[in-house]
Amino acid sequence: MKKNMGNTDRIIRVLLAIVFVALYYAGIITGIIGIILLILAAIFVLTSLVSFCPLYAPFGIKTFCAPKEDAPKE
Repeated sequence: MKKNMGNTDRIIRVLLAIVFVALYYAGIITGIIGIILLILAAIFVLTSLVSFCPLYAPFGIKTFCAPKEDAPKE
């Protein structure tokens, strides 16, 4: 798996996961929606840890700035 997520994308996913977990444990969101958000939070954390999003791969999306190979080296 090649990395296809940048640091900003990873940070946003972790922050969303924290918000989802906090909403669930505070009792603000419950039931099926709460369980779905907990599962989504786990997926966000997992994809952030490995820096790879399987949904980005088929579309060729990369959210990081790769160094240019053509740039002259000084």
